[in-house]
Amino acid sequence: MTNRPYHHGDLPSALLAQAEQTLRDKGADQLSLRELARAIGVSPAARSRHFKTKQDLLDALAQSGFERLADAVAASQEEEGQTFAQRLDAAARAYVSFAVDNAALLELMFSAKHSPEASPALTAAAHRWWELFLELIAAGQRSGEVRNGPLERIGLPVFAALHGYVSVVISGMLPHNLAEHGLDDVMASILRGCEPR
Repeated sequence: MTNRPYHHGDLPSALLAQAEQTLRDKGADQLSLRELARAIGVSPAARSRHFKTKQDLLDALAQSGFERLADAVAASQEEEGQTFAQRLDAAARAYVSFAVDNAALLELMFSAKHSPEASPALTAAAHRWWELFLELIAAGQRSGEVRNGPLERIGLPVFAALHGYVSVVISGMLPHNLAEHGLDDVMASILRGCEPR
């Protein structure tokens, strides 16, 4: 047994990585702080310096997920000179890709952010990726490509359609060979809803 990850300052990251693997393989109910510590070769006391309770660990895992999701959406917007439709499509595909690749984590993220005990850091991380979508819509309004109106009212149907599509894909209700075309159809519908009137 080694304490090297802790002594090198990597224990929180190692615990989160192991927790995410357990979440993916077995579900949140099977996460055990003691088992996580054992799996990465540290004592429960070393682990408790970073995550005192299972809820602390779950919140940190959800926060990390939202940060990674926001980074993926932000990275999708780096190409210059794109139309609103191209930028929204890139953001949507980044969201769908993250969600499909991290289905169990996504479920945890959305349940944790609604908890009354959610930390300010988790709440801020959850809002960051949503703000990226709202800024995209605002930019579309400024360029005349998106109808006028409150950003949240235009953004909600966009998110609802994408999240609904993700839910259908993750549940296995949509055949794999239709997934790409399904997203194209969802995006076409979203863009029609955003058009100036």
